Amino acid sequence: MDWTIWLEWILKGLVLCLILLTGFAYLTLYERRALARIQVRVGPNRAGPQGLLQPIADAVKLIFKEELTPGKVYKTVFFLAPVLTVVPSLIIAAVVPLGSSFTLFGREITLYVADLNVGVLYLTSIASIAVYGIVLAGWSSNNKYAMLGGIRSSAQMISYELSLGLCFVIAILLGDSMNLNEIVAAQEEVWFVLVQPAGALVFLIVTLAEVNRAPFDMPEAEQELTAGYHSEYSGMKFALFFMAEYQKMIVISMIAATLFFGGYREFWFLKDTFFSVDAVWKIGSFQTQAWFLGPIYLLLKVVVLLFFMIWIRATWPRIRYDRLMAFGWKVLLPLSLVLAFITATGILLAQELNNPMIYSIGIPVVSSLVALLTVVLIYRELRRKSHGRF
Repeated sequence: MDWTIWLEWILKGLVLCLILLTGFAYLTLYERRALARIQVRVGPNRAGPQGLLQPIADAVKLIFKEELTPGKVYKTVFFLAPVLTVVPSLIIAAVVPLGSSFTLFGREITLYVADLNVGVLYLTSIASIAVYGIVLAGWSSNNKYAMLGGIRSSAQMISYELSLGLCFVIAILLGDSMNLNEIVAAQEEVWFVLVQPAGALVFLIVTLAEVNRAPFDMPEAEQELTAGYHSEYSGMKFALFFMAEYQKMIVISMIAATLFFGGYREFWFLKDTFFSVDAVWKIGSFQTQAWFLGPIYLLLKVVVLLFFMIWIRATWPRIRYDRLMAFGWKVLLPLSLVLAFITATGILLAQELNNPMIYSIGIPVVSSLVALLTVVLIYRELRRKSHGRF
């Protein structure tokens, strides 16, 4: 194999890691400022202009902070658990396309590290092993609170991973491919969120549970477990868990944007305009395709989806653990299964009857009605239990 191919892979991998690490640092600032705005208070604004150097100050603090290792921990696993947690959060982004491609020195450079025909399967496999680091951190700490946090994380992952897989199935059916580039290309005319809005909503809810974000942050519930699986960690070891959570937020938002919100494609009202990713820009005698707009559009979508996660944290209380498990098994799993069935049936009928209206109107209407019915049934059940209790 040509050595330049290996060099290209290494450079793109390093650039992707740099993007995620920088994104992690400034996502913390973004979240703190957004939470402050929602809660009508002042966020970090002292370190640098408008607080822009706050992430650097936090990094310096964690680097020089003393690390304490309890005497009763299982040291080898205790040291490896943070690494096992942060690595999947980096490598899972390898198959996510950030844009199309451009030509440099006569060579076509693609804006993704790997182009796998089964990219969706790669995502599910890496997402499944990400929980190992958390479970091992809880077990190796030899602490009851940490152990409970690790057990909760594994149980929560099993509960919501099934619904996540079915949401992947919905995107595969709509895109007729497991290749993420082909799924993005299939959304050139219409985003999948418009075809299957209920499926996209379920995906966003499930991803909150996958990254242990509020209101699904049971593995580290402060009021119950002090800090959960990372109770015994400090300094840079804690920073790695912190880094993994925020990097997974970014990657999950990139995946959601790719599967349901058009990926790096332009917004629908910009199609066939000067700001389309397929547009050709001419500046004098210089001519180039507007490939650089793809990463910008993807970044805008990721920022909006991250704000959705932050908004949920600021407004929703933590779910009680038994209700969290029941919500995953009794609500999201059946609902995602029904939505996958509706999607497959709608696509088949649209092809057999040669009626695109079934695809563009029938699937979203029926799916939305099913989701609305689910919400009504949940509300009635909660009211029944509330009246029965009091």
